[in-house]
Amino acid sequence: MKPIQPIKKRWYHYLWIWSVFYFAMGFFNIIFAWLGLISFFLPFVFVIGFGTKDFCNKYCDRGQLLRVIGGQAGFSTGKLMPSWLRSSWFRYGFLTFFMSMFGQMLYTTYLVSAGTKELSEAVTLFWSIRVPWEWAYTAGSVEPWQAQFAFGLYSLMLTSAIIGILLMLLYKPRSWCAVCPMGTMTQVICKVRNNNE
Repeated sequence: MKPIQPIKKRWYHYLWIWSVFYFAMGFFNIIFAWLGLISFFLPFVFVIGFGTKDFCNKYCDRGQLLRVIGGQAGFSTGKLMPSWLRSSWFRYGFLTFFMSMFGQMLYTTYLVSAGTKELSEAVTLFWSIRVPWEWAYTAGSVEPWQAQFAFGLYSLMLTSAIIGILLMLLYKPRSWCAVCPMGTMTQVICKVRNNNE
């Protein structure tokens, strides 16, 4: 029996470093959270521009981070997720919930920009647990609405990262990818493109 050959490392296997950098910088200066928009827009650039899910499959920094922690470091059980977690109704339901939270974040940012709401210097985990984060923002460094957006986006990114890590610990390393809202949206776009073509 031939020994299993190790997978040749590609440059994109090191994109997990971007995830670590992002969360570290947001811990010290919340304005860096704006960089999270890169992770929001790149999947759409790939699927609309090239008609592929290559971003999700290869270039997603979170997917690479989960692969490193769960696969290479061995923190994943390697078990298959329950079928209900992989079902279409759960994925679309989670996407709807996630987008409603994103919409709420944008609305809060609008209220702060309009002066009808005070800036909240906190990160909200799991959409309900407020964690003080005031050390990461210096008043007056940017407009209050810009800081509010940063706090909101960092909250979404950190919450989804924690969910991804929990799924990785319980199941296969990249189990998060099965429920990722960005992955679900890009899959829908791919299907529409393929049907039209």
